[in-house]
Amino acid sequence: MRMAPNQKHYILHRFQHIYFWVLYMLLYIFWIFYTDYKKYFSKKIGSVPLKKMTIGDHLEFWIVKLYHAAVFIIIPVYMLGWVSWLVGFFVTGCFAGFILSIVFQLAHTVTETEFPVAIQPENVMPDEFAAHQIMTTANFATKSKVVSWLVGGLNFQIEHHLFPKISHVHYPAISKIVKKTCADFKLKYNEYPTVLSAIQAHVLHLKSLSKPGFA
Repeated sequence: MRMAPNQKHYILHRFQHIYFWVLYMLLYIFWIFYTDYKKYFSKKIGSVPLKKMTIGDHLEFWIVKLYHAAVFIIIPVYMLGWVSWLVGFFVTGCFAGFILSIVFQLAHTVTETEFPVAIQPENVMPDEFAAHQIMTTANFATKSKVVSWLVGGLNFQIEHHLFPKISHVHYPAISKIVKKTCADFKLKYNEYPTVLSAIQAHVLHLKSLSKPGFA
């Protein structure tokens, strides 16, 4: 997937706005069986090194992995058989993967968000923390109490980034203050009224980045 303008374009990206649905569904399965282990053994998340893990961190990692294998694989296979387990695990895994993917993509990779690059050689971002968070995130369906409950307030992504230690139940009230502050400082406050409009903006973003000349 090509999510940002500074990423290299490949021929396959020309169709990413069509095939992304399938890749998103595979996120959870890929995450559980590959990405977690890659981060653990490489001791990095992408190019960012992890802090040194304590004995407790190592134990927690492997205990959780063993617990997951027992609860989601070994016991179901024993109780139901391979075929029933495989169908059930694949369906629920794909559903979980798609929900995980789409919620975070609607908050970051849409037509209105920006993708600033660090200034070199100083390696610093062009904007300070608060402005950077507002420019690179977007809210969606903030008027829907159902959506807010289902995603745990992550539809208020701007407020989530600005105030990560404040309970999401306060985001609706905080968003009014943030929105007014953005207007005062002439800073664009990215927001989509519904989940559908945000999905549309995400698809348009992927489609624009599917073209090799877009950067």
